[in-house]
Amino acid sequence: MNFPDELRYAKTHEWARKEGGEAVVGITDFAQDALGDVVFVDLPQEGVTFKAGDVFGSIESVKAVSELYAPLSGEVAAINNGLEEHPEWVNDDPYGQGWMIRLRPSSPDEWDRLETAESYKKGLEREE
Repeated sequence: MNFPDELRYAKTHEWARKEGGEAVVGITDFAQDALGDVVFVDLPQEGVTFKAGDVFGSIESVKAVSELYAPLSGEVAAINNGLEEHPEWVNDDPYGQGWMIRLRPSSPDEWDRLETAESYKKGLEREE
């Protein structure tokens, strides 16, 4: 499994990457693997605001439907419209083409509350 060091991770298996003044958000390699083949991703509209931990959408796979949780508080600056036609991008490239939303964080200090790659991996090992 791949967990890039430059990302931060939520216990609910979402990741966040800083890009300029925004945070790109998606699900982890672990999450996409556990879900199996993704067939649909339901994302919010641009301009909607969320608090860290709020449900921002859902993801449907051949196995299950799961909620997606905002790792940071903020306003949705953009969504990955490509996932509408290509939900498999989440499986193929969860940290790249399979990103889900871009947030304008409203509480930058929340970044430090997210897990590092190392602490996220340790948490997964404890779950097993």
